[in-house]
Amino acid sequence: MRLAKPLPPNSVIGILGGGQLGRMLALAAARLGLKCHIFAPEADSPAFQVAARHTCAAYDDAQALHAFATGIDVVTYEFENVPAETAAILARLVPLAPGSEALATSQDRFVEKTFLAGIGLETAEFAPVDDLDGLERAIARIGRPSILKTRRFGYDGKGQISIRHDIMLDAAWAQFGKRPAILEAFIDFEIEVSVIAARGWDGSIAVYDVPENRHVNHILHQSIVPAAIAQTTAAQARNIAGRITSALDYVGVIGVELFVARRDGQERLIVNEIAPRVHNSGHWTMDACIVSQFEQHIRAIAGWPLGDPGRHSDVVMTNLLGDEAENWRNLAREAQAGLHLYGKAECRPGRKMGHMNRLTPRQG
Repeated sequence: MRLAKPLPPNSVIGILGGGQLGRMLALAAARLGLKCHIFAPEADSPAFQVAARHTCAAYDDAQALHAFATGIDVVTYEFENVPAETAAILARLVPLAPGSEALATSQDRFVEKTFLAGIGLETAEFAPVDDLDGLERAIARIGRPSILKTRRFGYDGKGQISIRHDIMLDAAWAQFGKRPAILEAFIDFEIEVSVIAARGWDGSIAVYDVPENRHVNHILHQSIVPAAIAQTTAAQARNIAGRITSALDYVGVIGVELFVARRDGQERLIVNEIAPRVHNSGHWTMDACIVSQFEQHIRAIAGWPLGDPGRHSDVVMTNLLGDEAENWRNLAREAQAGLHLYGKAECRPGRKMGHMNRLTPRQG
């Protein structure tokens, strides 16, 4: 089901998921005079605090989903692991954006890699692994070192194990939990970057500048804009995002994660994965752009014109993990910096509690 016409102010956006991304989407929608109804199973969901309405129910509660759909004009999601049946139920009742194809593609790493390679993009060499024999065949083809990843439900470095030269495959397979997996070749890259793009129902596309992403313990620590890459490489990254969104007939904001490697002295981009939603590495847009990734997503799914993705400042986005957010008094004193806290009640090590955007005058 497609959106018949642009949604006027006071229309209702349905959002599956009540975390910080849903929260920031609801805040962006309110700026445009649009209301949000959050659907999530966690009673302490931070998005509930800022939305016009919320439903606290399980994602497989068909009765609650039907009631939810009667009061919204379009539905989106803040995370890609929405159950397929949940998306299918809602898609029959109300326009769903991004659509089910993007959701299914991103939920399975093997399907995702096959899609990316199928549209001519470079990825790490990969092979499916369903059992120990399959792992041995994949290693024989791809070699070591390589990375064994769960096909579904992995994030922030969870659900993966390095297959080094000293690893016994039977022990690695047992440690991994004997789950459906994908083996990927190890990539010798220089830096990690991403690109945040938006596509509207009419096929219009807006792409933000490319950040360099730095991780600590597999969790994003900082996104630095602009990335230290050649302008031609940045243009290629933006082109890659456009090709992906067009191939999926995508509507909304997407995050594309890439490795920057070098071949014959030239930078080259290897696509790592896609995220069919607003993305942590796009949080810098909240203070360095007139139209943030969150507002852009709302504009796209509501059928509004896409906003200008240009940035007015250079920026370093830093995630606030665990008790780092308890330093909010000092962080709030910083000049030329935007503090964003997510309203989470419980502070745990490694949990994303907020982020800071530190701005400097734009240099290029």
